[in-house]
Amino acid sequence: MPIRALAPQLIDQIAAGEVVERPASVVKELVENSLDAGASRIEVEVDQGGLRLIRVRDNGQGIAGTELPLAVARHATSKIASLEDLERVATLGFRGEALPSIASVSRLSIQSRVPSDEHGWRMDLEGGAGQGPEPGPHPPGTTVTVRDLFYNTPARRKFMRTERTELGHVDRLVRRLALSRFSAGFRLVSNQRAVFDLPEAIDEAARLRRVAEVCGAAFAEQTLLIEHAASDLSLQGWAGLPTFSRSQGDLQYFFINGRMIRDRLVTHALKQAYRDVLFHGRHPAYVLFLEMDPALVDVNAHPTKHEVRFRDGRSVHGFLTSAVERALAGTRAGASAPAPMSVAHPAPKEPPGESPSGSAGGWQPRQSPMPLGGGAAVAETYSRLTAGDPAESPEVPGADSPPLGYALAHLRGIYVLAQNAAGLVVVDAHAAHERITYERMKAQFDAGGLERQPLLVPVSLRVSAGEAELAEEHASEFRKLGFDIQRRGPDAIVIREVPAALAGSDSESLVRDVLSDLRETGASRRIESRIHELLATMACHGSIRAHRQLTVPEMNALLRDMEATERSGQCNHGRPTWTQLSLDELDRLFLRGQ
Repeated sequence: MPIRALAPQLIDQIAAGEVVERPASVVKELVENSLDAGASRIEVEVDQGGLRLIRVRDNGQGIAGTELPLAVARHATSKIASLEDLERVATLGFRGEALPSIASVSRLSIQSRVPSDEHGWRMDLEGGAGQGPEPGPHPPGTTVTVRDLFYNTPARRKFMRTERTELGHVDRLVRRLALSRFSAGFRLVSNQRAVFDLPEAIDEAARLRRVAEVCGAAFAEQTLLIEHAASDLSLQGWAGLPTFSRSQGDLQYFFINGRMIRDRLVTHALKQAYRDVLFHGRHPAYVLFLEMDPALVDVNAHPTKHEVRFRDGRSVHGFLTSAVERALAGTRAGASAPAPMSVAHPAPKEPPGESPSGSAGGWQPRQSPMPLGGGAAVAETYSRLTAGDPAESPEVPGADSPPLGYALAHLRGIYVLAQNAAGLVVVDAHAAHERITYERMKAQFDAGGLERQPLLVPVSLRVSAGEAELAEEHASEFRKLGFDIQRRGPDAIVIREVPAALAGSDSESLVRDVLSDLRETGASRRIESRIHELLATMACHGSIRAHRQLTVPEMNALLRDMEATERSGQCNHGRPTWTQLSLDELDRLFLRGQ
């Protein structure tokens, strides 16, 4: 078959296949153009999930009438002008392919006006072909209307899903874009009905409300504020508490310089940060924003611009892991206890004769004393229940009481019951003590360093040439972690020493896994994780066993240790160690005030 040049229309449609996957892809490109134009208000309107109509309006800087033909010309853009600009892209779009690709598979109309012009301009295209712009009325900003998407590529249209499915993709996309720019308001309309309307979020409270609108109120109520900077990197946003984990990674939003990305290095770094506090198989939730020098990240790595390449991926990986780990380390039990939620039902009525007065943070009985019937026998029984050693009597929490309060009882040798200013605290004694012991052992181990043990018979490994180079390059780091690894030839390494704590373990597999991590992400914490697994096992066996009855002083000591220990809200396996039941929740259980 002879080689021949493709027709321009066919070239455009092939290029459109890379950019325009479905209606949500069109919305993404148009909204990103609006954000690059400095818009503070963006409205997205769709019909039939976007297949019949997509319209994006903004109040940005607009496009001059003389430049409208260039706006729909391939490889024409105002975002970059030189190779230096390409190496430090600061805008969301830059290739000059989106509008021509969309125009080639739809009926497209552009109306725009720059603020300095007296009137706007309009340009209509069908299948990529159209006439020059014409004057017409339009407010400052731009409106792009896309009709009959894929009308001229029926085979592509057959792959579209139902209207509901396509609308769902558009909805999720616009919400994600709304998280990337708090300074802009977003409105989504489907079939002439408003789906949501998000105003500008200027202050911190408004930003958190938008996060709650997009990610749910439960996420906003159970997050940690992240603010960390080092060198040329700055990380801000919200990381979900370990107790707010997900069965899948569907609530993970990460932005680099305002660009929404999905990157394996970033995902791995954040997974590592949560490795010590999440239950097996659970996924963290987060909304995080990384700011860095645009010259240090390549956004021109994929047609969708979702994947990026870092100039120094290892430092970015370490920075992200360290920043989130530091925030999670501060989640001590009691410190992050949510305030009691207000409820819609009326407040409980005070029984006659009961005074509502009491200390500001303390608890007062809400029911007047019941007369005891049954004579002396009942009175004697009651006196035995209430009698006890004064030293063992529980303290009554006041306004200045500790976060976890004071112990009341040890239920079946498993759960510690305590009362604090908010209500009832329930603690899994074994799980809590396991975390406390584990953190102490980690601190002691880190303070003493990693002791190495020479192998009687060194272990030789056959690896790839690239892995051998990595082992040689990172030999000093392996040594810090207790391994002495030397290169022996182009595709061979030898292990001469291993960490004493891991003596007898499968060091060969561990080293191979570490080299695999180094090849993929530029960093690895497998050795540290393996050592921590060993310490966690030791802590588990050395902790309070179930059904061992604790005294009140022992229970109070455990509560104080929990308040002082990092990550004490979860055990070593990621399970929660405590929970809080407010007085309002207890009232609802017993239908009080209803």
